[in-house]
Amino acid sequence: METYIQQVGAFIQAHQEWAGPLTFLLTLGESMVVVGLFIPATALLLLTGGLIGSGTLTPWTIVCWGIAGAVLGDALSYLLGRWLGTGVLYRWPLNRQRRAVAQARLFFRRYGFASVVIGRFLGPLRSTVPTVAGVMGMGAWRFQGANVLSGVLWVPLMLAPGYFTARELGTAQGSQEFSLMAGSVAALVLGAALMMLLFRRRRPAVRPSRRD
Repeated sequence: METYIQQVGAFIQAHQEWAGPLTFLLTLGESMVVVGLFIPATALLLLTGGLIGSGTLTPWTIVCWGIAGAVLGDALSYLLGRWLGTGVLYRWPLNRQRRAVAQARLFFRRYGFASVVIGRFLGPLRSTVPTVAGVMGMGAWRFQGANVLSGVLWVPLMLAPGYFTARELGTAQGSQEFSLMAGSVAALVLGAALMMLLFRRRRPAVRPSRRD
Protein backbone atom coordinates (compact mmCIF):
# COMPACT_ATOMS: atom_id res chain seq x y z
CA MET A 1 0.00 0.00 0.00
CA GLU A 2 2.84 2.39 0.83
CA THR A 3 4.38 1.76 -2.59
CA TYR A 4 1.03 2.49 -4.24
CA ILE A 5 0.71 5.80 -2.38
CA GLN A 6 4.26 6.79 -3.36
CA GLN A 7 3.51 5.99 -7.00
CA VAL A 8 0.38 8.15 -6.93
CA GLY A 9 2.35 11.00 -5.35
CA ALA A 10 5.08 10.73 -7.98
CA PHE A 11 2.47 10.72 -10.78
CA ILE A 12 0.77 13.85 -9.40
CA GLN A 13 4.10 15.66 -9.15
CA ALA A 14 4.97 14.73 -12.73
CA HIS A 15 1.48 15.45 -14.12
CA GLN A 16 0.07 18.29 -12.06
CA GLU A 17 -2.76 18.88 -14.54
CA TRP A 18 -4.23 15.53 -13.46
CA ALA A 19 -4.15 16.30 -9.73
CA GLY A 20 -7.69 17.73 -9.68
CA PRO A 21 -9.39 14.86 -11.57
CA LEU A 22 -7.45 12.31 -9.50
CA THR A 23 -8.61 13.98 -6.28
CA PHE A 24 -12.16 13.88 -7.65
CA LEU A 25 -11.92 10.12 -8.31
CA LEU A 26 -10.32 9.56 -4.90
CA THR A 27 -13.04 11.33 -2.91
CA LEU A 28 -15.75 9.88 -5.16
CA GLY A 29 -14.60 6.33 -4.49
CA GLU A 30 -14.01 6.98 -0.80
CA SER A 31 -17.61 8.21 -0.44
CA MET A 32 -19.29 5.36 -2.31
CA VAL A 33 -20.75 2.43 -0.46
CA VAL A 34 -18.39 -0.59 -0.22
CA VAL A 35 -15.87 0.93 -2.66
CA GLY A 36 -14.75 3.35 0.06
CA LEU A 37 -13.59 0.48 2.24
CA PHE A 38 -10.76 -0.29 -0.19
CA ILE A 39 -9.42 3.21 -0.94
CA PRO A 40 -6.64 4.70 1.24
CA ALA A 41 -8.16 8.16 1.01
CA THR A 42 -6.72 9.50 4.26
CA ALA A 43 -3.11 8.83 3.29
CA LEU A 44 -3.56 10.12 -0.25
CA LEU A 45 -5.28 13.31 0.87
CA LEU A 46 -2.52 13.92 3.42
CA LEU A 47 0.00 13.49 0.61
CA THR A 48 -1.96 15.88 -1.61
CA GLY A 49 -2.14 18.40 1.22
CA GLY A 50 1.64 18.22 1.51
CA LEU A 51 2.00 18.97 -2.20
CA ILE A 52 -0.26 21.99 -1.74
CA GLY A 53 1.84 23.15 1.20
CA SER A 54 5.03 22.81 -0.84
CA GLY A 55 3.58 25.01 -3.55
CA THR A 56 3.38 22.18 -6.09
CA LEU A 57 -0.42 22.27 -6.40
CA THR A 58 -2.98 25.07 -6.36
CA PRO A 59 -5.23 24.69 -3.27
CA TRP A 60 -8.56 25.98 -4.56
CA THR A 61 -8.50 23.75 -7.66
CA ILE A 62 -7.81 20.63 -5.60
CA VAL A 63 -10.41 21.51 -2.95
CA CYS A 64 -13.14 22.12 -5.55
CA TRP A 65 -12.45 18.84 -7.34
CA GLY A 66 -12.33 17.00 -4.01
CA ILE A 67 -15.63 18.43 -2.77
CA ALA A 68 -17.33 17.59 -6.08
CA GLY A 69 -16.20 13.96 -5.84
CA ALA A 70 -17.23 13.64 -2.17
CA VAL A 71 -20.70 15.09 -2.78
CA LEU A 72 -21.30 12.96 -5.89
CA GLY A 73 -20.14 9.79 -4.12
CA ASP A 74 -22.54 10.26 -1.22
CA ALA A 75 -25.35 11.20 -3.60
CA LEU A 76 -24.88 8.00 -5.60
CA SER A 77 -24.81 5.90 -2.42
CA TYR A 78 -28.01 7.60 -1.22
CA LEU A 79 -29.77 7.02 -4.56
CA LEU A 80 -28.75 3.37 -4.45
CA GLY A 81 -30.44 3.02 -1.08
CA ARG A 82 -33.59 4.82 -2.28
CA TRP A 83 -33.76 2.72 -5.46
CA LEU A 84 -33.12 -0.74 -4.02
CA GLY A 85 -34.70 -0.22 -0.59
CA THR A 86 -34.08 -2.40 2.45
CA GLY A 87 -33.09 -5.37 0.30
CA VAL A 88 -29.74 -3.79 -0.58
CA LEU A 89 -28.62 -4.17 3.04
CA TYR A 90 -29.06 -7.94 2.85
CA ARG A 91 -27.43 -8.48 -0.54
CA TRP A 92 -23.79 -8.93 -1.47
CA PRO A 93 -21.54 -7.16 -0.64
CA LEU A 94 -23.31 -5.37 2.25
CA ASN A 95 -24.43 -8.68 3.73
CA ARG A 96 -20.74 -9.26 4.46
CA GLN A 97 -20.53 -5.94 6.32
CA ARG A 98 -23.31 -6.57 8.82
CA ARG A 99 -21.61 -4.88 11.73
CA ALA A 100 -20.89 -1.71 9.75
CA VAL A 101 -24.47 -1.65 8.43
CA ALA A 102 -25.94 -2.14 11.91
CA GLN A 103 -23.78 0.69 13.29
CA ALA A 104 -24.80 2.97 10.42
CA ARG A 105 -28.50 2.26 10.96
CA LEU A 106 -28.27 2.93 14.69
CA PHE A 107 -26.26 6.09 14.10
CA PHE A 108 -28.79 7.36 11.57
CA ARG A 109 -31.77 6.59 13.82
CA ARG A 110 -30.19 8.59 16.64
CA TYR A 111 -28.91 11.61 14.79
CA GLY A 112 -30.71 11.88 11.42
CA PHE A 113 -29.43 14.93 9.53
CA ALA A 114 -26.37 15.25 11.76
CA SER A 115 -25.42 11.60 11.10
CA VAL A 116 -24.81 12.39 7.41
CA VAL A 117 -22.54 15.31 8.34
CA ILE A 118 -20.67 13.62 11.18
CA GLY A 119 -20.53 10.21 9.45
CA ARG A 120 -18.29 11.69 6.76
CA PHE A 121 -15.54 11.98 9.37
CA LEU A 122 -15.96 8.44 10.76
CA GLY A 123 -14.10 5.97 8.57
CA PRO A 124 -16.23 2.85 9.13
CA LEU A 125 -19.48 4.80 8.61
CA ARG A 126 -18.42 7.21 5.87
CA SER A 127 -19.55 5.18 2.88
CA THR A 128 -22.47 3.39 4.57
CA VAL A 129 -24.56 6.14 6.21
CA PRO A 130 -25.69 7.70 2.88
CA THR A 131 -27.05 4.36 1.67
CA VAL A 132 -28.79 3.78 4.98
CA ALA A 133 -30.28 7.29 4.74
CA GLY A 134 -31.70 6.38 1.33
CA VAL A 135 -33.07 3.06 2.54
CA MET A 136 -34.75 4.71 5.53
CA GLY A 137 -36.44 7.34 3.38
CA MET A 138 -34.62 10.52 4.30
CA GLY A 139 -35.89 13.42 2.17
CA ALA A 140 -33.73 14.13 -0.89
CA TRP A 141 -33.28 17.87 -0.27
CA ARG A 142 -32.54 17.32 3.41
CA PHE A 143 -29.97 14.68 2.57
CA GLN A 144 -28.29 16.81 -0.10
CA GLY A 145 -28.03 19.72 2.35
CA ALA A 146 -26.17 17.52 4.82
CA ASN A 147 -24.16 15.95 1.99
CA VAL A 148 -22.88 19.26 0.60
CA LEU A 149 -22.16 20.65 4.07
CA SER A 150 -20.15 17.57 5.05
CA GLY A 151 -18.19 17.58 1.77
CA VAL A 152 -17.29 21.26 2.12
CA LEU A 153 -15.99 20.61 5.63
CA TRP A 154 -14.33 17.24 5.08
CA VAL A 155 -12.04 17.84 2.11
CA PRO A 156 -10.14 20.92 3.45
CA LEU A 157 -9.83 19.38 6.90
CA MET A 158 -8.35 16.19 5.41
CA LEU A 159 -5.85 18.19 3.37
CA ALA A 160 -4.89 20.53 6.20
CA PRO A 161 -2.52 18.25 8.22
CA GLY A 162 -0.35 17.51 5.18
CA TYR A 163 -0.36 21.16 4.18
CA PHE A 164 0.71 22.50 7.58
CA THR A 165 3.32 19.77 7.97
CA ALA A 166 4.88 20.84 4.67
CA ARG A 167 4.91 24.46 5.84
CA GLU A 168 6.60 23.54 9.11
CA LEU A 169 9.30 21.70 7.18
CA GLY A 170 9.98 24.94 5.30
CA THR A 171 8.93 23.67 1.89
CA ALA A 172 6.00 26.04 1.36
CA GLN A 173 6.32 29.00 -0.98
CA GLY A 174 4.57 31.48 1.34
CA SER A 175 1.16 31.30 -0.31
CA GLN A 176 -1.63 32.51 1.97
CA GLU A 177 -4.44 30.86 -0.01
CA PHE A 178 -4.76 27.71 2.05
CA SER A 179 -4.59 29.64 5.30
CA LEU A 180 -7.52 31.74 4.13
CA MET A 181 -9.35 28.57 3.17
CA ALA A 182 -8.66 27.00 6.57
CA GLY A 183 -10.16 30.06 8.25
CA SER A 184 -13.22 29.78 6.05
CA VAL A 185 -13.58 26.12 6.94
CA ALA A 186 -13.30 26.91 10.65
CA ALA A 187 -16.15 29.39 10.25
CA LEU A 188 -18.19 26.77 8.42
CA VAL A 189 -17.54 24.22 11.17
CA LEU A 190 -18.77 26.69 13.78
CA GLY A 191 -21.83 27.48 11.68
CA ALA A 192 -22.57 23.77 11.18
CA ALA A 193 -22.28 23.13 14.92
CA LEU A 194 -24.72 25.96 15.68
CA MET A 195 -27.12 24.70 13.03
CA MET A 196 -27.06 21.17 14.46
CA LEU A 197 -27.66 22.56 17.95
CA LEU A 198 -30.67 24.55 16.76
CA PHE A 199 -31.97 21.55 14.84
CA ARG A 200 -31.77 19.31 17.88
CA ARG A 201 -33.59 21.91 20.01
CA ARG A 202 -36.41 22.14 17.49
CA ARG A 203 -37.05 18.40 17.42
CA PRO A 204 -40.53 17.71 18.81
CA ALA A 205 -40.61 16.44 22.34
CA VAL A 206 -41.93 12.98 23.05
CA ARG A 207 -45.56 13.22 24.05
CA PRO A 208 -46.52 11.64 27.36
CA SER A 209 -48.76 8.61 27.39
CA ARG A 210 -52.49 9.23 27.74
CA ARG A 211 -53.15 6.07 29.71
CA ASP A 212 -53.64 8.09 32.88
